[in-house]
Amino acid sequence: MTDSDPSSGKPAAMDALRFAFGTLTALPVTVTRWDRPAARGGMLCAPVVGAVVGLCAAAVGGVLLLLDASPLLAAVATAAVPAALTRGLHLDGLADTADGLGSARPAADALRIMKQSDIGPFGVLTLLFVVLTQVACLAALYADSWSHGAAAAAVSAVVARTAMTLACRDGVPPARPDGLGAAVAGAVPLRTAALATAATVAVAAAAGALLGAGPTLHFALAALLALAAAELLLRHCRARFGGITGDVFGALAETAATTALVALALG
Repeated sequence: MTDSDPSSGKPAAMDALRFAFGTLTALPVTVTRWDRPAARGGMLCAPVVGAVVGLCAAAVGGVLLLLDASPLLAAVATAAVPAALTRGLHLDGLADTADGLGSARPAADALRIMKQSDIGPFGVLTLLFVVLTQVACLAALYADSWSHGAAAAAVSAVVARTAMTLACRDGVPPARPDGLGAAVAGAVPLRTAALATAATVAVAAAAGALLGAGPTLHFALAALLALAAAELLLRHCRARFGGITGDVFGALAETAATTALVALALG
């Protein structure tokens, strides 16, 4: 793959991947282009970022299980890997969004609260219950088998980033004139966002198929349910804040990941 000419309208695949990994992870990746075409390509590559993060998380959990660690310890480590690879960026966004929504203030005041460096009581409680839920679900899945837990970890991470791609579709405005939300809002065509959804559901079904015939539909339905939950949160945030922000992206990702894990654990 070769880099594109920054003066041209179409970024190369490497530009899109750099944008995706440079903005959605803490990996040492330099974003070479910060324009609209690169943002579109980068957010379309968000599920790829999810796949890498999810597979790393599953690998750590698998190594611990091979070392005779308990399913609970493997679950804690698996949940910690995405936080480490993003420096807690998405969890921080979840907490800030919870504080903004919980404040019941007008949009401008809620956005100001979200931008503050501290975390309020709504954010703390939301983080606590979300992380506990993720760990509990992963522990139950690992207790069933390593393959079940690993597949769930990978799928939940892909679904989480797909929720971000969908939030960048046409018609979703930014809540602020600056920041990540403004850079990517409306960058993904609606039809392309629909294709990304279909591809993610297909990947989830394929991951389930590796475990047998039964889990195929279960994994596909879990992915759909997770994206639906993220969509409900997105609509609520649009109504409350007037659009999306970088914090909202984090909240959407954690909501989708947690919903997917719950759906898979309940199966």
